[in-house]
Amino acid sequence: MHVSRRLGQLAAGLGLGLGLALATPATAETTLKLVAHSDLKVLDPIWTTAYITRNHGYMIYDVLFARDANGEIKPQMAEKADVSADKLTWTITLRDGLEWHDGTPVTADDCVASIKRWAVRDSLGQQMMTFVGEMKAVDAKTFRIVLKEPFGLVLQALGKPSSNVPFMMPKRVAETDPGKQIADYTGSGPFIFKKDEWKPGEKVVYVKNPKYKPRAEPPSMLAGGKVAKVDRVEWLAISDPSTAVNALLTGEIDLIESTVPDLRPVLQSDKNVALFTFNKPGSQVIMRMNHLHPPFDNLKARQAVQYAIAQEDFLRAQVGNPEIYEVCNAPLVCGSRNERKYGDLLIKPDLEKARALLKESGYDGKPIVMLHQTDLQSSNQLPPVGKQALERVGFKVDLQAMDWQSVVARRSRKEAPDKGGWNIFFTTTVAIDADNPASNAFTNAGCEKGWFGWPCDAEMEKLRAAYARETDPAKQKEIALAVSDRVIGQAHYITLGQYRSYSAYRKDRLDGWIEAPAAVFWNISKK
Repeated sequence: MHVSRRLGQLAAGLGLGLGLALATPATAETTLKLVAHSDLKVLDPIWTTAYITRNHGYMIYDVLFARDANGEIKPQMAEKADVSADKLTWTITLRDGLEWHDGTPVTADDCVASIKRWAVRDSLGQQMMTFVGEMKAVDAKTFRIVLKEPFGLVLQALGKPSSNVPFMMPKRVAETDPGKQIADYTGSGPFIFKKDEWKPGEKVVYVKNPKYKPRAEPPSMLAGGKVAKVDRVEWLAISDPSTAVNALLTGEIDLIESTVPDLRPVLQSDKNVALFTFNKPGSQVIMRMNHLHPPFDNLKARQAVQYAIAQEDFLRAQVGNPEIYEVCNAPLVCGSRNERKYGDLLIKPDLEKARALLKESGYDGKPIVMLHQTDLQSSNQLPPVGKQALERVGFKVDLQAMDWQSVVARRSRKEAPDKGGWNIFFTTTVAIDADNPASNAFTNAGCEKGWFGWPCDAEMEKLRAAYARETDPAKQKEIALAVSDRVIGQAHYITLGQYRSYSAYRKDRLDGWIEAPAAVFWNISKK
C-alpha cells in the first residue's frame, strides 16, 4: 500500500480513538503497553515454533543456558556445567534460589523432564538425543547427561536462542505428551502469565514475578540479569497497522513490536518516537512445501517452483524498502560463515524451464492449497505473490485466507490438502536460527519426525549428524556447505531473501532495550 493511502488512513484514525480495549488507567506508570507482531493463541512454546509463542515463553520461563551478545553460551539457570575429559559426561548444577511461580523449588528432575520433552519437538534436540545414553538427576540441584559418543553441540543445544527454545518447566508439566499442548503455564521466569486476564483477539497480560532472582551479570542479549523493571506488561491485539501507529502517536501504547515499512516515515517524523531493531542480523523469508502429498512429493514439481521464483517480487511486496532487504539465495543465510550462493536461481526466473519441469512431474492440475496469514505483518503479503508466480508456470493455486494462529495449527496437520491439510505456507526465521544445520529446522529431513513439510532424505540426515559430531570448525563448514547444496538440489525449501524489521517506541517514556533474536521485555523501564 502506498504511503499516501496509509497517511490517509492514519489521518482518519486520529479522530476515532481506540475504545475501551486500550483504556487501562490503573498503574500506567509501571505498565508497558505494546502491540505484538501477532495475536497469541497457542501458549505452548515447545509445541510450536511460532515466534509469538516463543516471545511468550521468554516472558514466563527461563533457560539453563543463554547466548550473549558475543555469541557465547553462558549459564542462566545453571550455575555451572562440567564435562569429563573424554567429553562423554556433562554434569550440570543449578544455581541457588530458583523457584517456580507457585513457590516450589526448581529441581534437577524438572530440568531432565523439560529437556526430554523439548528434544522430541526440536530439530537440534532430536539430534542431541541420538548421542545421549542416559540423562538423570544426581540430586535436587544436579543432573548428568552421559553421551554414547562425543557430541560437539551440547551447550549450543541447551542454549538455543530461538524456536524451539529449551524452556524449563515443572516436571508435572514437562511430562505432557509432546504431541499435545500443555495446560499449566507455571514458569520460573521474570514475569507471570495472567491467564484470568487473557482474552484472545484482545490482550495478553503479564505481571512482574516478585520472587525472581536475576543473575548478577548485566544483561547481554539473552544472557545475564533479567530484571523486570515494570510491574505489568500488556500485549494488545491491534491488527490494523494504521490504528496501531495512531495509538503510539497519541500515547495510548508504548511500543509496536513490528512496523510496516510504508508507515515508517510517519513514525520517523514524530519527535517522541524512535525506531529500534531487536534483531540486527535480520530474518530470512521462507516458502515451505509439503513433501507428504502431491505435487510436492515429486522433486521435479519442487524444482519447478524454484525456477518460477523471483525473490525481489516477494521482498518488494512485503518489505518495500530495498535499503532493508537483501536478495539472497543462500539457504544458510547471506553474511554467515556458511554462506553459499547459487547463481541466478530464485533471483531471475526461468519460466520455460519451470513449465518443462512441472510437465515432467506429472502434475495433474489439481489446485494446491496455499495458506495466507492475513494478520502477520512479517509475511502477510507473500502468499499473493507466490500464487501469481506459480500460476504463471502452470500451477493452479487455492489461496486460503486465515489468521496466523490458524496457519500455525493447520501446518501441523498431515492430512491431504483437500482434507484439512496444506501444500504451501510462508514464514520467516531469524538469521541466528537458520545459519547452520544444527539449529536450522528447515534442513531436518527426518521424514515425519521433521519440521512441518516433512521432507524425507537419508543423505541429508547423514550430513546433519556428521555436522553435530564434528568439532573442527573448518570441517564443520565443509559439511554445512554440503547441507546447503542438498537443500538446493532437493528443493527442501525455498529461500525468498532476507530483511530487517523495526519496532517503534515512545522514546520519551521507555529505556533499556536489549538487542536479541527475540523481542524480550526485561530491563525495559518507563521514565
